[in-house]
Amino acid sequence: MSTLVVKGNASGSGTITVEGPNTNSNFTVSIPAATTTLIGTDTTDTLTNKSITNPTLTLQSENVSPFIGFRNRVINGAMMIDQRNAGASISLPDGSAAYSFPVDRFACARANGATATGQQSTVAPAGFTNSLLITNGTGITVASSGQGYVVHFIEGLNVADLGWGTANAQSVTVSFWTRSSITGTHSGSLFNLAFNRSYPFNYTISSANTWEYKTITIAGDTTGTWSTTNTRGICLSFNNGSGSTYLGTAGSWAGAGYYGASGSVALNSVTGSTFYITGVQLERGSVATSFDYRPYGTELQLCRRYSWVWNYDAVSNAYSGWVGFSYSTSAVVIMAHYPVEMRGTPTMTTSTASDFGVTTGNIGGIASSIAFQLANNQSARLAVVLTTAIFSGSNVPAVLTANSVNARLYFLSEL
Repeated sequence: MSTLVVKGNASGSGTITVEGPNTNSNFTVSIPAATTTLIGTDTTDTLTNKSITNPTLTLQSENVSPFIGFRNRVINGAMMIDQRNAGASISLPDGSAAYSFPVDRFACARANGATATGQQSTVAPAGFTNSLLITNGTGITVASSGQGYVVHFIEGLNVADLGWGTANAQSVTVSFWTRSSITGTHSGSLFNLAFNRSYPFNYTISSANTWEYKTITIAGDTTGTWSTTNTRGICLSFNNGSGSTYLGTAGSWAGAGYYGASGSVALNSVTGSTFYITGVQLERGSVATSFDYRPYGTELQLCRRYSWVWNYDAVSNAYSGWVGFSYSTSAVVIMAHYPVEMRGTPTMTTSTASDFGVTTGNIGGIASSIAFQLANNQSARLAVVLTTAIFSGSNVPAVLTANSVNARLYFLSEL
């Protein structure tokens, strides 16, 4: 490994770019005060017999993030986490009323009157193992009010440094890998929490069913209101066939909410059309850098701030590890502690109550109901009523178990 030493013995200002030699020897480069100014390019000029007047060594990077290891503001951009569905295909709802999550952190919907599915796919470009796949059913003529999209909501706390809505708004660069059965001009957008500021953008898919890499740089919005709290900060959308009401002029900020650009491909309108996307990244600056890979465990924990799914685990013999105490002969309160602090107090839904049980000693019972109580963003109390009496009275210790491989507890605090 070579060592590069840069010395300056005069005060002043200036910028030096130095690239280390391809050698295992040590080199020292001395830059004294002088009257000759070095001007040139990194490919044609060297420091031989040249000096710089009043040098200052400055390390510059437009894409330096204040979050170490969090250059990419998108969570699960490689589509590796799918807590809800484990890779299974799901039907997408009408985007005017709801959306669903085929993979963690990516909300998907289809236009009214259309049919579409979404799922985690193993079809991916080199360097990735997963992608998000949208498959459209019978093509329709998309109504002006249609809302078909793939949206990633970025928490305001994670983009507060960008200064959007102020004179100091920073540019961002969006990059991703995509493939589709439909070539032509596709589109997406960035929009705010109130859905009254947006920036539609276009990108071109040149070859059908071929992975292509896309980058778009967007100047930060100096007006509008952009959240810097734990609500939606910046929303990144990819159009899947929205109607004209939700499409605007590409390449400029607008005082309205748009999912994409006017004149772009409407995937919902083409029978059997497919859309894949992965490697989604949004970063500060005007340069698209390589995808910011984070450890799987880190990405999973980031996802769990917004949704956490407890399910049957054959390895642990279906025990949750959550304990509590009986308050009658057939009811128990169980304390549930989340693996991470969630964005806010979650809502909880369950699979069928009988998928769960309670064990005390070597005696077990099946749940008839589970209620979510005294919840905050760190823990909750579950009140479990059993179909039969198994306790001698109150204050008998017990543990929550899964009574079926279908057992699921969903804790959701999505943006």
